[in-house]
Amino acid sequence: MPIPEDVTGEEIDKDVRQELQSLPKTLAEDVARNLVMVARLIDEDPEGAYGYSRVALRLASRVAAVREAAGFAAYASQKYGEALAEFRAARRMTGNVDLWPVMADCERGLGRPEKTLDMAGAPEVHKLDKAGQVEMRLVAAGARRDMDQLDAAIVTLQSPELASGSVQPWTARLRYAYADALLAAGRDSEAREWFAKAVEADRDGSTDASDRLAELDGVEFTDALDENGTNDEPVESDESHESGDNGVTGENGESGDADPAGKD
Repeated sequence: MPIPEDVTGEEIDKDVRQELQSLPKTLAEDVARNLVMVARLIDEDPEGAYGYSRVALRLASRVAAVREAAGFAAYASQKYGEALAEFRAARRMTGNVDLWPVMADCERGLGRPEKTLDMAGAPEVHKLDKAGQVEMRLVAAGARRDMDQLDAAIVTLQSPELASGSVQPWTARLRYAYADALLAAGRDSEAREWFAKAVEADRDGSTDASDRLAELDGVEFTDALDENGTNDEPVESDESHESGDNGVTGENGESGDADPAGKD
């Protein structure tokens, strides 16, 4: 697959570069350039990233970083069985448990939420850092929702990390997942409260919490271009004027990116 001339391979993480030092210099450079393309494309063009990951895998299948990159590219392309196999291979090579939550989310993608819950209760979870444990909680809650166990999903997300007032990298996604589960359970007023809290924590726009909050408040966004082509402006519906902020009576965001893991 073609690689732009500006991609040198030096862009990769230093730890990955160190792993590639076990390869001949020219081969290491080729692998590195393909890994850079995986990283460049994985969000906007998952299939393209997957293609470059397969090239890297053919060149250096015994390098853990390559197996991990191939796993994430397959995961982004919703090839969950293939992703799981690559993650397992990377874990065997390194003994690292960091991939445990995304492996569990692959089980969800394969339609095996019960296996996901088994993994959520495994000893490996206790070896994860705080971010990994939160991610595992999100994945487990997603599995509960897959099984139509909404109340259990809500309880799964209730944690010290959810209750904390400090904002961490995972805070917005955790609050969003909790709000979404509450909404699915018909607890609209509580859901609104937590979508609002998710908005407060979502400093980089990683969720659509603001849109969900506006939807609950009855705010509609319409094209408001006049003859001179002025910018669009949000227009509130009549219902929102009547009800106000308190008039709503009634993850998803569990993996990361689900669908990490970003699937729901």
